[in-house]
Amino acid sequence: MNLKGATAIAGIGQTPNYKRATSPDSEQKALLRAIVAACEDAGVDPSDVDGFCSYGPDRNDGTTLMHGLGLKELRWSTQGAGGGGGAIPGAVGVAAAAIMTGQAEHVIVYRATVERDYGRFNVTIEQDHRNSHFTSSGVMVAAQIVAFRTQRMIETLGVPRDAMDAISAVDYLHARNNPRAMAFENTVSLEDIQNSRWIVEPYRLFNCSRETDGAAAILVTSAERARDLKREPIYLLGVAQGAAGPGGVCWENYSEEEFPLAGFSSVARRLWDSSGLTHKDVDVAQIYENFSGPAVGALIQHGFCTPETAAAFCTIENLRAPDGKLPINTDGGCLAEGFVHGIGGTVEAVRQLRGESANPVPGAKVCLVTGGPASTLVSSALFGTKAAL
Repeated sequence: MNLKGATAIAGIGQTPNYKRATSPDSEQKALLRAIVAACEDAGVDPSDVDGFCSYGPDRNDGTTLMHGLGLKELRWSTQGAGGGGGAIPGAVGVAAAAIMTGQAEHVIVYRATVERDYGRFNVTIEQDHRNSHFTSSGVMVAAQIVAFRTQRMIETLGVPRDAMDAISAVDYLHARNNPRAMAFENTVSLEDIQNSRWIVEPYRLFNCSRETDGAAAILVTSAERARDLKREPIYLLGVAQGAAGPGGVCWENYSEEEFPLAGFSSVARRLWDSSGLTHKDVDVAQIYENFSGPAVGALIQHGFCTPETAAAFCTIENLRAPDGKLPINTDGGCLAEGFVHGIGGTVEAVRQLRGESANPVPGAKVCLVTGGPASTLVSSALFGTKAAL
C-alpha cells in the first residue's frame, strides 16, 4: 500500500494547558472535551468515531472513552509502546494503518495528563525508563538519564551548548505570541536561559520541559472521506517508528555514534525512503524536546546538519518563524507551550499547515514532527497540504 496521501488529519482539539495538578477537569473529562472539539473541527459526529490510538502509558482506552462519546461501535483501540513521547507520530501511523486496512474509519489519536488524578510524571511515567543500574547509582529521573547522552554529545561530538540553548530560546520566543502557551507573553532571553539555575549538568532550568495538565486529540480518516468534511485535509506523507540497535531499553549499549544523539538513525532513513522526500523538502518542523539537547540530535539525525555544523545551523535566526532556514516548535514546544507528552507538536503541525499558527510560516507545505528524542522508541512523521502530494 502507498501510505503517502492515503490518510489525513481532518480535525484537531485541545484543552487549555494548566500548571500541573490544577486542571479543573479530571483526566478523562479533559480528554473527552478534546475529542469532541476535534470532531466538531472536522464536522464529524462523535458517535461516528470507531477507533482510538494513544501512546504509552496512557490510562484511557477506547472502552472507557466510548461511553462518554456515545459511540455506535468500537472497532479499534490500541496504544503505542516505548514510553515517554517516543510514539507520538507513530500513533498517527498506527491510526493510518487501521484505516487503510479497513479496521476503522474515524480514529482518534490522543493524549491526556492531569497530575491531580495520577501524580507526577516522576512516579507514574519515569519508572518505565529506570532500571537497577540507574537507581543503584542514584539516577532517578529523566533529566539525569538523558543528561548522560547530551553530555556525551557535547564532549565527544563537539556540539556546543549554544546549539541546545538556541532551541530553548526559540521555543520561548514563539511561545511569546501563542495565547495557549504557558509562557505566553514571556520575556525569557537567551541570556536568561544561559544563566538559569542548574537542574543536572548540562541542563539548566530553561533547557527542561514543563509538566502541564491538559489533553489533545487528532481525528484521522481516509483522504477520500476527509475531502468531504468541514476542514481542508492535512495529509500524512510518511511515518516511521522504531529503535536503532542495539538500543531499546539498554540505552547505555548504544554505539558511540548513536548514544550521544537521539536514536533516529534508522527511523529517519526509513521516513525519507518511504515518503520520497528529503530534509530539503521540509518547510517547518515540530521537534519533540523533553530536554533541548536531544532535539539537536534529532535535527542532526534527520539530516539538517552534522555535529560539526550544528552550531552554525542551530541559531535563533535559523530556527525562528517566519523566515528562518527551518522554523521549529512554532507553538513554543514542550519547553514553553506545555508538556502533555508532546502531542501538542502534531496539533501545531496541523495549525501551521492550515495557516492558523500563532507564528505562521508563509507558504508552508510540509511539516516534520518527531517524537521522543532519547526515548526507548522514537518515531517521525511528515504532514503536508494538498500541494505537497
